[in-house]
Amino acid sequence: MKPKNTRPFDGLTPDTIADAIESLGMPCDGRLLALNSYENRVWQVGIDDAQPVIVKFYRPQRWTDDAILEEHRFAAELAGNGLSVVAPLTIQDTTLHQFHEFRFAVFPRRGGHAPEAAHRPTLEALGRQLGRFHAVSAAGQFQHRPGLSIDSMGEASVDYLLKERWIPTHLEDAFETLCGGLLGQIREIWHLADGLPWIRLHGDCHPGNLLWRDDQAHFVDLDDCLSGPAVQDLWMLISGDRSERSQQWQWLLDGYRLFSNFELRSLGLVESLRTLRMLNYQAWLARRWNDPAFPAAFPWFESPRHWEQVIQQLREQMDELQQGPLILHE
Repeated sequence: MKPKNTRPFDGLTPDTIADAIESLGMPCDGRLLALNSYENRVWQVGIDDAQPVIVKFYRPQRWTDDAILEEHRFAAELAGNGLSVVAPLTIQDTTLHQFHEFRFAVFPRRGGHAPEAAHRPTLEALGRQLGRFHAVSAAGQFQHRPGLSIDSMGEASVDYLLKERWIPTHLEDAFETLCGGLLGQIREIWHLADGLPWIRLHGDCHPGNLLWRDDQAHFVDLDDCLSGPAVQDLWMLISGDRSERSQQWQWLLDGYRLFSNFELRSLGLVESLRTLRMLNYQAWLARRWNDPAFPAAFPWFESPRHWEQVIQQLREQMDELQQGPLILHE
């Protein structure tokens, strides 16, 4: 069942994009390149006699102005402390702009590629940078950004998918029963979070949001920044079987602990965080189905075969949760 709300970016034409950037006194030379983004719309825009800029148009009604500006201030704070974070430009005394119904921000263009996975020097370097990142982020608190939550990422996701009838009828019972068991187990596991400090996080720190250049990572896209345990910014950089993951964690933490403390018990949260991300991702696709970019990019989402695969992946996650956390040696 598709959501009935209006399509969010219908009025964002090439002329609107050019007019928006020119409203800031930046003469557009007509070169517009759409970049890979679904939640928002992101364009590289050519500027007369200057380097191109990256312009992000925010999805309407997702964040308040206060939440977006807090993201921008966080990025600027990190950059001001020597972290390589692509922060928005301040133009006309602000980083958040409005043109017609669209809010947008302008960023400098930066090059790079995703870091090499499972590579010791890369993971040690990423660990050092994330340790510095968290040393800065731990010094303050968010006022307008959310906190990481089982309710919002897990319970609300499952409820939405079932209520809006996204699960094929013959799979509904299996999906509901399995998700109920997973969420119950996750709640039991989350006693491990008791006493862990919650800090400001990137929130979506996967390799696609890191530009690797000159042997270091440049952090981009803090759109999902939130509060939570530090391990949320680390686990998406680890891959492979349990033995490979254990070794990669050692490399990552060798760098991280030079700048920030890391409590090993938080590794017990990793598979629960992975499960919540999987559930949240399915609900995100469903909630965005009114946006034409989503059916075009994810045509398999409505097929029974997709949901059979989702259920199989969730069963595998149940096995992972039951195996317990990785054991690292101090």
